[in-house]
Amino acid sequence: MTLPNWITFSRLLGVPFLLYGLYNPIPQARWICLAIFIVAALTDWLDGYLARKLNQISDLGKFLDPLVDKFLVLAPLLVFIELGKVPAWGVFLILARELAIAGWRVNQTTITGANIWGKLKTVSQIVAIALLIAPLPEVWQTRSLIAFWVSVTLTLISGAIYLLPQNPTSENTPLGTK
Repeated sequence: MTLPNWITFSRLLGVPFLLYGLYNPIPQARWICLAIFIVAALTDWLDGYLARKLNQISDLGKFLDPLVDKFLVLAPLLVFIELGKVPAWGVFLILARELAIAGWRVNQTTITGANIWGKLKTVSQIVAIALLIAPLPEVWQTRSLIAFWVSVTLTLISGAIYLLPQNPTSENTPLGTK
């Protein structure tokens, strides 16, 4: 297993600590959770950077990276449903997209990396979750929910783009995806 794949796998190790801490309502616990989440999110960038720089891009990494991302995103969102911070149907839309794309990818002969829309989706989810984790003043609740709904929207757009029929002979595919 390559170094980028180990980094990807290590991101998964933060999830149980994140989940445990989210149930603790004191601000210090939330700041610790935010730190865990941001470090885990940064390793998402780091593993991809190292895979490209060290020429260690692998099918395992292309499979493992989005899978671990799903755990990192969906685990806190499920806690937020239970805590009443986000509506379940919004998280359901994210989960439905992720399952649909995972099922679609299983049937592909080659595993492709994320396109720009998938990356925008991931960044928007990270921002939204970070805002929801942070023990911010009441005025930030609306902003956090707006960020959540932006991430839901980008999640659905990126899913639709993945599932649109692609013309394999064309260099330019719909909306600049490849």
